[in-house]
Amino acid sequence: MVWGSMIAWYLFLAGASAGAFLTAAFVEKKYPDATKMRVAGRIIAPVFLAVGLLMLMLDAEAGLQNPLRFFYLVMNPGSVMTLGVYFICIYMPVALAAAVLEILRRPVPAWLMWTGVVFAFGVAAYTGFLLGVVQAYPLWNNAILPVLFVVSALSAGLAATSLVGLLADRKTFEQMWLIKKSHVILSVIELVVLFTMLVIVSSGSPEGAASVQSLIAGQYAPAFWGGLVLLGLVAPFLIEGYPVFITKRVETSTTSLVVSIIGESGVLVGGFLLRLLVIFAALPVVFL
Repeated sequence: MVWGSMIAWYLFLAGASAGAFLTAAFVEKKYPDATKMRVAGRIIAPVFLAVGLLMLMLDAEAGLQNPLRFFYLVMNPGSVMTLGVYFICIYMPVALAAAVLEILRRPVPAWLMWTGVVFAFGVAAYTGFLLGVVQAYPLWNNAILPVLFVVSALSAGLAATSLVGLLADRKTFEQMWLIKKSHVILSVIELVVLFTMLVIVSSGSPEGAASVQSLIAGQYAPAFWGGLVLLGLVAPFLIEGYPVFITKRVETSTTSLVVSIIGESGVLVGGFLLRLLVIFAALPVVFL
């Protein structure tokens, strides 16, 4: 299989789908009146995953040449990819059912929601383990990558759902302080985990060090520092952290709305760039 941009899109959309479902569940428990944001999260979840799965099935040297190859995965239970398929086979119908119930304005049963929560975490973690099992690439084969992808998935799903909340029901969204604090906390955690992974990978092997070098000072440095770190992590931290921890007031101006939209969009851009750069910057170990 060729690991390229379509795989990056799949990993991003699957993770963001899980994050959106978890965000909707959180909103339902903590902010029951935030109906529009809850519904948005539940609709985003199956839509994002469906688009991601389509990209996976049509990926070069897989779906276009052999569409049945995707379905053969269920025959190899020892594979992490197969385990991920099992997770998705349960998560996708649950997410779809929850979305349909929301559209029909019917309550989502607690058992359905909690089933979705469990398998959403499974899908988010699987997107990291999918790369992590490839031992030849130090940038992928490390214990930190799945953690990084889970945190990024939560952040991306939260950002996608929050973006709808900002546009559809800003008055309610601006009162959701736990959501705003979660944005700030996830940004900090992701930044710390990211650089922890880079330090570990860099010290593990020459190929790992070369991969990290290409990210922080090589050909991928502009996208890494400008897109992932600045736009995807630092800017959202500052944008959400300022009203939450400094002014401690509800923002209502048009300028603050635009800035918030930029912050949420930046999280989504950074989430995709994280996966794209991890794929492109990985160098294989050369066995002599």
